[in-house]
Amino acid sequence: MLAVEGVQKQPPLPGSVKCTVALKRFGRWAITPTGFLITVYMLNVVAWGGMLFLLMCNAAPAMCHPSCDDINSPRRIWIEIDSQILNALFCVTGFGLAPFRLRDLYWWCFWRFGRTSARRNDAIARLAAVHANWFRLPLADLEGGEEALTPIPPSKAPKPPLTGVRAPATAPWKMTFVVHNMIWNTILQGCLAGCMWGMNRHTRPPWTTGIFIGLACVVAMAAGGMIMREGNLVDKIEGAPMSAEEIVARKKLGLMAEGT
Repeated sequence: MLAVEGVQKQPPLPGSVKCTVALKRFGRWAITPTGFLITVYMLNVVAWGGMLFLLMCNAAPAMCHPSCDDINSPRRIWIEIDSQILNALFCVTGFGLAPFRLRDLYWWCFWRFGRTSARRNDAIARLAAVHANWFRLPLADLEGGEEALTPIPPSKAPKPPLTGVRAPATAPWKMTFVVHNMIWNTILQGCLAGCMWGMNRHTRPPWTTGIFIGLACVVAMAAGGMIMREGNLVDKIEGAPMSAEEIVARKKLGLMAEGT
């Protein structure tokens, strides 16, 4: 067991126990109102997306009548139904989160193009409060030097690190990367919805659905991957609180560090 600033690091759990703990945590989260709705949403995306993939791969030859590519074949009809359902599901996040994404873009513009250093520092401090789970503030840019910044409002500041070591400042370009990719996800979803709802399947160019769904997914995954990566780095340095399930598992295995 290694000590970091006087705090004991916990020994690793066996892989099978990690899976059990993760499943129990997910089960506890899934029965909450938010967890239940998100779980149902994700299951729908997986189910309808999987069905669309199988249809695109011609996994149901019986639906290819009179041919697989005939516009009135059951295959093409169900591809359209699947695509419309997935479009509606993606609109939930693309448009539902748009106000929050526009808020982030608003503060990003002040951060990057503010006329005074005070305005720029205020904007990045507000962004840091929103993204406190993965973003750590750099030093303030002042005319007379540099000083530490704190999130605004202070109530949204990250909790004191469990290890006693604060993670270093996050590279500013990573905030830009996340904010812009999230905005592009909403824009591309708007383009997809416009094509899906503004044209019928007889006149809609086939490339529109594929390109807008693909690009919207890529930018969303890029932003999510950045958030996850930086969040994991922060947790490795600052430490993350153990869940009740993990504490129980460690006690059963006798893997709790001394003094915990």
